[in-house]
Amino acid sequence: MQYLPNRKASRDVPAEPDEALSDRHREALAAALTPLVEQIAHDDLKAVLSRARVGIMHRDLDRRVLIVNEAYCKLVGRSAQQLDGLEFAAFTHPDDVAQSCRIFAENFDRGTPFEIEKRYIRPDGTAVWCSVHVSFVADAAGKPQSTIVVASDITARRNAEEELRENEEHYRHTVELNPQISWTAGADGAVLDVSSRWHRITGIAKTDAMGERWIAALHPDDVPRTRTQWAASVANARPLDIEYRLRTSSGAYRWFRGRAAARVDAAGAVVKWYGTLEDVHDRRLAQDELRHSEERFRLAAQAANLGIWDYDVASGRREWSSEFRAMLGLPPETEPSVATAMTLVVPEDRHLLDALVDAAWAGDNDARSEIIVRVRRADDNAMRWMRTAGWRMQTASGQLARIVVTIRDVTDERTAEERIRWAANHDALTGIANRFRFTERLEQAIARSKPGREVALVLLDIDRLKEINDTIGHDAGDALLRAFAARLDAAFGSGTVVGRLGGDEFAVLLTGVAEPDLTGLTEAALEALRHPVEYDGHAWDIQATAGVSIYPRDGACADELLKSADIALYVGKSNRRGEVSVFEPAMRAGIQRRTSMLHVARMVVKEARAVPFYQPKVALDTRRITGFEALMRWHHDTLGVQGPDTVSAAFEDLRLAAALSDRMIDRVAHDLRGWIDRGLCPGHVAINLAPAEFRDDKLVDRVIGPFNRLGVPLEYVELEITETVLLGRDTDKVATTLAALRDHGVKIALDDFGTGFASLSHLKLFPVDVIKIDKSFVANMCQQRDDAAIVEAVVGLAHRLKMEVVAEGIERESEARYLSELGCTYGQGYLFGRAVPAAAVPALLG
Repeated sequence: MQYLPNRKASRDVPAEPDEALSDRHREALAAALTPLVEQIAHDDLKAVLSRARVGIMHRDLDRRVLIVNEAYCKLVGRSAQQLDGLEFAAFTHPDDVAQSCRIFAENFDRGTPFEIEKRYIRPDGTAVWCSVHVSFVADAAGKPQSTIVVASDITARRNAEEELRENEEHYRHTVELNPQISWTAGADGAVLDVSSRWHRITGIAKTDAMGERWIAALHPDDVPRTRTQWAASVANARPLDIEYRLRTSSGAYRWFRGRAAARVDAAGAVVKWYGTLEDVHDRRLAQDELRHSEERFRLAAQAANLGIWDYDVASGRREWSSEFRAMLGLPPETEPSVATAMTLVVPEDRHLLDALVDAAWAGDNDARSEIIVRVRRADDNAMRWMRTAGWRMQTASGQLARIVVTIRDVTDERTAEERIRWAANHDALTGIANRFRFTERLEQAIARSKPGREVALVLLDIDRLKEINDTIGHDAGDALLRAFAARLDAAFGSGTVVGRLGGDEFAVLLTGVAEPDLTGLTEAALEALRHPVEYDGHAWDIQATAGVSIYPRDGACADELLKSADIALYVGKSNRRGEVSVFEPAMRAGIQRRTSMLHVARMVVKEARAVPFYQPKVALDTRRITGFEALMRWHHDTLGVQGPDTVSAAFEDLRLAAALSDRMIDRVAHDLRGWIDRGLCPGHVAINLAPAEFRDDKLVDRVIGPFNRLGVPLEYVELEITETVLLGRDTDKVATTLAALRDHGVKIALDDFGTGFASLSHLKLFPVDVIKIDKSFVANMCQQRDDAAIVEAVVGLAHRLKMEVVAEGIERESEARYLSELGCTYGQGYLFGRAVPAAAVPALLG
């Protein structure tokens, strides 16, 4: 046995002492060589491997030799040192390299063992055919770390097979040229005539072969059998087919096949026998060599832990290897039989074994067959998967001679495959169908749908999942997702397919539900889902929003149906949270408009087209400009200056909203710096912030940073927010952000007050300095008493809370006078001036 010097075996395997194997390597080699080790259990491992008739080599993934025996070195004609680091292609026959690479790659990722017949090339150029079994030693994660190769020399068998094929071709031509020894005999079996080839082959004169004198040329061991069979044929007029050895002119014996058939008269009596002698010596030698090769194969199979089932048709003898009996959980003394094996095969798979046996007896042209059956072990009743590969062997006359079957326990492989197959089609967290499997089922449902039997798709999105993940933790979020999946499956009832498409989005596939009933069913399911979920002392309600689409009305295929349901879900999340929205074509137009807006917004950001236009804010009593509101504008190449309404969808997207806002803040800071340097006093300049921006932890730095860099006092800066900001989920975070901005000297203005759902408590909870009355109230206050009352109430409230109040949208003098009489301090609107570019502001301030 040859070992390489002590060193680190691979990147993942620690170095082992010289002349020793790690536990992992011992386990791997023990698994591969169990039968051999059992036979000589008390021998030293090195001595065992050195005496093994098969070659064994263990290498890591860097091709470093961990252990190799002399048999393997002799096979490949290289020492352990020469094999160390050597690519297998270097000692593999060039014609076999591609196939070896392919089979290795196919099995490496799965870590599955495989067998191959290939040629090794020795340094002297000679080739040796080997049967090679390759196994992988894997780590705890199932990742292969090294390979174990068991190789046995099958050169003689391959050569014999090749020679046998050549001989058969030769015999075919020989028959065509009548090369056989032909002979005739009387009805009593006595030879009457023999062809001249008899003398050329045996050296015996034709006259000395007459009668029964030809028997003298037979090998003594073959005489009794030959006499008996020939006498039986003569007595029963049955054809003769026998093989025996004849002494040739050289004195050596050769195998011949003797065949004879009787010619009978009209009464059925034998008239004469006609026969031939065919030289089959080479074939018999090849068969003997084949038997030896089969024995080597048997040893290799034992090393690879394969079970063997061998059936000799002529003798009726069956043999089971000890490994096969162990696989079936049978005692060593169990007699082999088909019935015994059949009782252990699960009933559902017995037809496979029956078909295999029937095909073998029927003379199926396919010499090799393979099936996988499930077996209940006799000892513990455990179910195991067995891969069975069989080979049929025929005589020269085409008759079935032997059946050799190998059996390998592939339960672990099948179990791993089942786990992989399950994981490929199911969501690991919830156990329901994943996106791939759900889409597949949706496509199948569409393909099977019939007129009048609708296919409906419901998409559901869980509200507040992110909030739960952020506040309680992802474990709580996972518990909510699992509970939601279980409830969803129960809420819609049997006959539905439930899947998780990703994140907090789920889907339900319904068939045969009429459209009028669909909305009610979904609403009932949403109500059932709302029951609180408890986890680690916390309890919260589950609320989901649903979007529905129907085939074929809303889409002709799975992708279109998913898009329609997704559009309905998006619209529902925007306007009808917690409710059901059924897809309508108009929704698609809205989504397309939003998509177009986002596209335009990205262009505006990329090309830095956003600029502030300034609308003056005046004191209503003096009409003096006291400040400005910076309104976003951008320039269109064809349409000219555009307002923010053309990109309004961008303000819902944090990234785009932040990019547009940063551009506006930067330009306002530069404009203020320029006006201050000219000695102008622009007052407070208000900048609008989108609600989405309050999700940004860096908002405070983004706002004050440009002004600080340019040395602009923050007392000039005012930020306008809408009621939506105060009504969001992260109110504590919003309050903290506004307080930080206010601490830096920035004034906070609440825009469009009264149009939403903000209450008086919000004015108390949040640091608001300015209330802006929405123009919708100002426009009608002189005509409608309700609007007038609202404006009066807001003005009075602002004064009591010591807040500034600004009326927006003033377009008529009567509106300005009325507001001034009510005590409104400031006003803004077209009456005092439209928004103008920065270059026009100095003229207004002058």
